[in-house]
Amino acid sequence: MFKKSIITASFLIASTTIASPAFSADVNNGKTLHQAKCYQCHAEKSGLGNGDIIYTRADRKVQDPARLKFMVSMCNTELRLDLFPEDEADLVAYLNQQFYKFK
Repeated sequence: MFKKSIITASFLIASTTIASPAFSADVNNGKTLHQAKCYQCHAEKSGLGNGDIIYTRADRKVQDPARLKFMVSMCNTELRLDLFPEDEADLVAYLNQQFYKFK
């Protein structure tokens, strides 16, 4: 019973963390950050010089909002982009609005 309560509480906290930034996120800042911090790397990875293709390809890694948030956070950490949590939320909001259209 105790274990189930912890799992439920963890899920609720994670759900709130994923959902909350969308309400206060600055999509315009997310777009600016995307152009400054993400686009060039994604353009190189695509091999086509287009940084947006990575989001629209058929075999994209992001299939839900939680994964989108995870990928933005992972890139920030792995590439040492020095983004604040608010910046990550802005990027997630921009990418969702522009490409993914998750509810």
